[in-house]
Amino acid sequence: MPVRSLIAAIHPRLAVVLHDMLMVWIAWIAVSVLRWSLEANPPPVAWFGPEIFFVLAAQGVIFWWTGLYKGLWRFASLPDLWNIAKAAVLGALAIAITLFLYNRLETVPRTVLTVYPLVLAVLLGAPRLLYRYWKDSRLDFSARAPSQRVLVLGAGKAGEALVRDLRRDNRYTPVGFLDDDASLRGSRLHGVPVLGTLDQLPALARGTAAELLVIAMPTANKAQMRRAVDLCESCHLPFRTVPRLEDVVAGRASFNELKEVAIEDLLGRDPVQLDWTAIRTQLAGQRVLITGGGGSIGAELCRQIARLGAESMTVFDMSEYNLYMIEQELRGAHPDLVFNAVLGDCTDAVACERVFASARPAIVFHAAAYKHVPLLQEQVREAFRNNVIGTEVVARAADRHGAGSFVLISTDKAVNPTSVMGACKRVAEIFCQNYASQSKTRFITVRFGNVLDSAGSVVPRFREQIRTGGPVTVTHPEITRYFMTIPEACQLILQAAVLGNGGEIFALDMGEPVRIRDLAEQMIRLAGKSSEGDIPIVYTGLRPGEKLFEELFHPHENYSDTTHAKIFLAQPRSMSWSILTAQLKQATAAVREYDEDTLRRVLVQLLPEFAAHERAPAAEVIPIGSRTA
Repeated sequence: MPVRSLIAAIHPRLAVVLHDMLMVWIAWIAVSVLRWSLEANPPPVAWFGPEIFFVLAAQGVIFWWTGLYKGLWRFASLPDLWNIAKAAVLGALAIAITLFLYNRLETVPRTVLTVYPLVLAVLLGAPRLLYRYWKDSRLDFSARAPSQRVLVLGAGKAGEALVRDLRRDNRYTPVGFLDDDASLRGSRLHGVPVLGTLDQLPALARGTAAELLVIAMPTANKAQMRRAVDLCESCHLPFRTVPRLEDVVAGRASFNELKEVAIEDLLGRDPVQLDWTAIRTQLAGQRVLITGGGGSIGAELCRQIARLGAESMTVFDMSEYNLYMIEQELRGAHPDLVFNAVLGDCTDAVACERVFASARPAIVFHAAAYKHVPLLQEQVREAFRNNVIGTEVVARAADRHGAGSFVLISTDKAVNPTSVMGACKRVAEIFCQNYASQSKTRFITVRFGNVLDSAGSVVPRFREQIRTGGPVTVTHPEITRYFMTIPEACQLILQAAVLGNGGEIFALDMGEPVRIRDLAEQMIRLAGKSSEGDIPIVYTGLRPGEKLFEELFHPHENYSDTTHAKIFLAQPRSMSWSILTAQLKQATAAVREYDEDTLRRVLVQLLPEFAAHERAPAAEVIPIGSRTA
């Protein structure tokens, strides 16, 4: 360490040590003088000498042993005061033992040893608390820039911590709390009053001349968050929120960081309760392979699996940039993780064979897939090659190399598919379901709907359209979709992987479907705009292969509950293995020959429900320019 850095690190601590040693000396001398003043002929008190040296030495050792100097005066609190009291009491005992060995305590009355720790605790604790109060209150009387008057929604732990931090920042002046807890009414937190309930926000915002509203409710559910946002919007004031608890824990945000309310905050659901013990037992110390690990779902799986203590992780992805980004992130966050980044295509049997032979994974998460519905509608060959043949190639490699589990990431678009993308994912499901009976590997399929902010999803598109001034394009006024956050989807994938025995299809509880028109309107409002005058919404008509309503189960899939409330089990629909393999062999040849007509016939033969949609007329198109009422 450079000398300057060493001095910078030592100097503040040295000042604290010197202060505390001075307080020890003052406490010992003061108590001794007070005690001897009660005598008719008091002996002189030695202000310096061997006795004082032993007192300072014994107390100093105790200060070091109790870790008194690990805390900062700036953040002195009750635990620090408790540590000071403990150090003072133990110091008195250490002094008694030291002086007993020195002079049998001949010059030290027992009263001194009793009163000394009380006086010392006061002399050490008071300056620390005063310093913190001075820093928090900014009692430096320096010139302060005009600050924003802040009204905080939520007087819980998050609100209290937020106000404590805001008072240290000259840019903000907390003027009050709002909370629905009646027991808090009239109370004060850090000098800031609890003024009323959330429903009183419009009136209290005017009464306090608030300039900024902050929602400090990180554990609020979807309904509570929507109510808070609606109330904030009614005040026509800027508003912010603190990060959700799971984002702070996962390292995606800092505690008490003020951020704009995102659509994810409103569409989020109640926290998912997972059996983390079982998940950790399944993944800790295991070799894991993730295909498509650079994508939205794949990358989040990488993050969560790395935190669960996997022995090694191999990420197989055909996107050079995505692979590079996830590699840099994980190597920085988990330097002890054995990480292998492999650039390649999962449809390449030679590449897959090499990856499996090298990685020898115990668990495989197959997230590699094309997912853009309209684009794939006219790209049958690429959809089938990547989503079906790619799944078959990776699955067979997992079987040959003895992988214990294979988890296929599927989609609700595979249910009663109307699109080529959905039909291909359904064929991939059928293959994994039936291959499970041919293999010792556990083949598990996890099916869920849209994830918020994933690449190519509607949320980033709306956000960009709003940023550029609109219009925001929606395909149909009544179109709905299920939504889930990326972290929640990945957590449930990990849970389903633990539940499965092989051959199952697990469907995740997606909650209530969201009307896309409402989603667009909410995002426009969050941006501080209006869909009536600022940013219009126009309807473009349903795209090829697109449904109005998504489904999580086929009518013939009798689903049942599992041990987890958010995960359902769909009854597998078996198919003759010989017929399935024959059809896939024919399709593989058609891919080589670029014969898309044959590929469509294979999809129709394997999926009677898709055949009906193929014969159906195109969906009605609503012309561009239509507006919401």
